[in-house]
Amino acid sequence: MAQDRSNAGGAQNRTSVERKGDRELVVTRTFDAPPSTVYRAWSQADLFRRWWMPQSVAGVSLLSCEMDVRTGGKYRLEFGFGSSDSMAFYGKYLEVVPNERIVWTNDEGEEGAITTVTFEGRGGKTLLTFHEVYPTKEALEEALQGSAAGLPEQLEQLDELLSITGEQGGS
Repeated sequence: MAQDRSNAGGAQNRTSVERKGDRELVVTRTFDAPPSTVYRAWSQADLFRRWWMPQSVAGVSLLSCEMDVRTGGKYRLEFGFGSSDSMAFYGKYLEVVPNERIVWTNDEGEEGAITTVTFEGRGGKTLLTFHEVYPTKEALEEALQGSAAGLPEQLEQLDELLSITGEQGGS
């Protein structure tokens, strides 16, 4: 499966979603901001919570966002319709290289993936690569129908956040 999702920002900001083999998913997108800025949006809870939850998922919100983004640190994200109907995603950071790379586990179930996000500078812009490796083919299939399906929208929301906060680089 390979699919591209375009947005109003034009071809330069296209989000590419590609399945690699039976257990891997790779998503890429270029942002008009330097790696340090894009990294901050992934590593600071106050920024992360402003773009991570897809807006199209009506009624669901990010109830809490705890992130200790450092090698050995942990995270916990709680989503739901309210405190009585929520679910949590959590894990630990295996590797954090500021402005370059974040690697974490998804520990909420036996079928959790290992996620790596890289931030590659390209002339004032950032090529972001989101790479997940799942333990089984079935786990990848489930993710493609669930959480991974929202990635293009989430990255579009990140792009919008960078533009409204004035954090983008010059064009």
